Amino acid sequence: MAWVGKSLRRKEDDRLIRGRGQFADDEHDEGMLHLYILRSPYAHARVLSVDASAAEALPGVACVITPDDVKANCDPYMQLGPEPCDKIVDLPLATDKAVYQGHPVAAVAATSPALAMDAGQLIEVEYDMLDAVVDTEEALEGSTILHEEMGTNRTFNDVWEYGDVDQAFTDAAHVVKIDRLHCHRFSAAPLEANACVAEWTRQDELHLNCNNSFAGFAVQLLAPGLRLPVENIHISTRDVGGSFGIKIGNYPYYALAALASRKAGWRKVKWHETRSEHLLSAGHSNERTYRDTEVALDKDGVITAIRSRHIDDCGAYPRYEPLGCVIWTQVLPATFKVRNMRIEFNQVMTNKCPTIPVRGYSRLQQLWFMERVLDICGHELGIPTDEMRLRNYIREFPYETPNGCVYDSGDYPKMLEMAKDLIGWDEWKRKQEEARKEGRWMGIGIGTTLDSGTNNFGQAQIMNPHLPFSGNSEVCNIRIDFDGAVVVTLGTGPSGQGHETTTAQVVADELNIDPSMVRVRTGFDTDWSTFSGHSGTYASQFAVTGLSAVHGACQKLKKEMKQLAAQVLEANENDLEFSVGDEGPQVGVRGTDAALNYWYMSNLVNSNNAGLGEALADVTLNVRHVYRPPFQVPDTKRKFGNLTLTYAAQLHIAVVEIDKETYHPKILAYSAIDDCGNVINPQIAHGQVHGATCHGLGAALMETFDYDEGGNLLTSTFSDYCPITALNMPDIEYGNIESPSPFSYNGAKGMGEGGGAPLHTISAALQDALHAEGVIITESHHSPPKLFERLQNRGDKGVHVESR
Repeated sequence: MAWVGKSLRRKEDDRLIRGRGQFADDEHDEGMLHLYILRSPYAHARVLSVDASAAEALPGVACVITPDDVKANCDPYMQLGPEPCDKIVDLPLATDKAVYQGHPVAAVAATSPALAMDAGQLIEVEYDMLDAVVDTEEALEGSTILHEEMGTNRTFNDVWEYGDVDQAFTDAAHVVKIDRLHCHRFSAAPLEANACVAEWTRQDELHLNCNNSFAGFAVQLLAPGLRLPVENIHISTRDVGGSFGIKIGNYPYYALAALASRKAGWRKVKWHETRSEHLLSAGHSNERTYRDTEVALDKDGVITAIRSRHIDDCGAYPRYEPLGCVIWTQVLPATFKVRNMRIEFNQVMTNKCPTIPVRGYSRLQQLWFMERVLDICGHELGIPTDEMRLRNYIREFPYETPNGCVYDSGDYPKMLEMAKDLIGWDEWKRKQEEARKEGRWMGIGIGTTLDSGTNNFGQAQIMNPHLPFSGNSEVCNIRIDFDGAVVVTLGTGPSGQGHETTTAQVVADELNIDPSMVRVRTGFDTDWSTFSGHSGTYASQFAVTGLSAVHGACQKLKKEMKQLAAQVLEANENDLEFSVGDEGPQVGVRGTDAALNYWYMSNLVNSNNAGLGEALADVTLNVRHVYRPPFQVPDTKRKFGNLTLTYAAQLHIAVVEIDKETYHPKILAYSAIDDCGNVINPQIAHGQVHGATCHGLGAALMETFDYDEGGNLLTSTFSDYCPITALNMPDIEYGNIESPSPFSYNGAKGMGEGGGAPLHTISAALQDALHAEGVIITESHHSPPKLFERLQNRGDKGVHVESR
């Protein structure tokens, strides 16, 4: 191939770096109103009354949306979870009680953002404060119930069991028991916060320009909530300034802008949240606690069985989140060959911000758990961390996991060897010995993660058998325009992944032209995009589903172009070739000057088609292709089936030293190896790895959502929720291997969600540094105060080893 596999400069960047992007907040119309959302300052409180009269009387205020407006005009949003989740009353405003700090209770539309905010402060809300529950195990006990109509805080409970777990423990040479592990909440913190512009017309049609990253799905939730037919909602996205999953869940706020548009007399209403609002209520990553974990190992340190109890905290509403109750099983054994597993999985609601997919959604937490288990066992048994992995890594591919997922390809030992070479493993081990003699805390950690791409939505039926979802699909339309241009329309809305560039590379190779000759229409629009029910930007799937759809559309277009050229040139289709001539892209007869350029062919079909004949009646040079991966519906009773199509892998190594006075962990060296199959654009892939590493390091060392016992968020600004910046990033020694996937058309794998590797790696490095001090790393966040606390409590490791 001429273009796929090359580091072509991103086509998007020229427009974006010149300030010519079109983001949701860039829409400015005369007379546009601005929305301010008044939020509950309490995590759990009954809303006794809302008096908006002072706000409504303020000049420039167009309308106020109150709980009464919502009750009169909206139906509850659908919850994806199983019964009794369907009993939850989830509306755009708190109509009975607020169940998390930041829960919207009213909204104001006014002629300026400042005026809307001022008016919002005039709204008088009477609250009756209630006890909040923020601990998952207290939530399970149910002394405080968030949604009385549901009667419980538990949204999900089930057991995943494979193999002969009890026998494996009977035969074990060692049993390691770990009392508690905990993976914390953090955010994607995209550059652009949530935003939309809503216009409700007199014809009861809603036009919504927004930055949702799964817009085709959002419209299916919005329509019934607003009592509109799906066809009456026109939703569009243009440029999206980052998402990493978090913008899947912003649809509840769009409803408030829509209601304000209608109540204000069909005027456009813009809503753009502040950064503090975003951190408070836009959505957080999964928070998960692991209790009573037991690990069986043979005499060589090979893990033979695991049993554990997992409790997932989804915050105040389940919404999309219960999918996470099964998605983690895509990576059930992580990169390890353990076959016997019993996991009890619970999900509960607490008085915290609802969770939402964030890079590595639900799988990151399972992978961190498995990596912690392996590292703790290795340290307790005295097995070096690299050797422990080599003894437990999966080696043969394709590999079927205990629950039926198929790891398509990989070579984890090779990745480990490359990462060690890049970082200078032996030299750092020598320096570590010197540091320990001097009493310094230096550790070397390894983290391996999987990036499962292209979901089989049939897994949703394991969680809720009534959901009408399965498989996956993506769509592409390619046409030869009137001027001969090759125009590609996708079903995805990119948020920084380089879809425009990689699409052009694939099309250019198939048509034997230059990528600059390919126009890719970016963004998503229900009026002109071509899309399916699965279309969107999520789950590391564009390289597989998106580009497979592009490739399939190319084949259909080439077939039509050959049919047309063969008749006009009186040639055999097998003698035709695609090339670029003096007049641009063309189809010609090999070895001759006979050729038709694209403009001429489009003109023949669209404007000068008399006499083409019946044989070319179906030739339009405007083709649509739907790519559907070869999935089956999983066996829901056995919880068995292939839940995703490809598995990219990332392996990182970090050298970390902890300052003994400040407890600040400093990264001294870092290496990262990526395997995403056949690479489409190395520069873009490298950028994805760098961004994911940045995200993961931020989560490991700086970024966390902390709540007090009353459900008050303590980290709601960038002063205390500290996002990682370039100043905090170490130099990364980067490398990659290519183990092609047999399940994608060109061997590529999705790879945008490798942010988990740094979380595992830093945890491992810190444990390596502090194990001699009696410290076991049982938390995923490692700020200096938390490291200080762990060292103060070093006597209570919470780990017990039984060797037989």
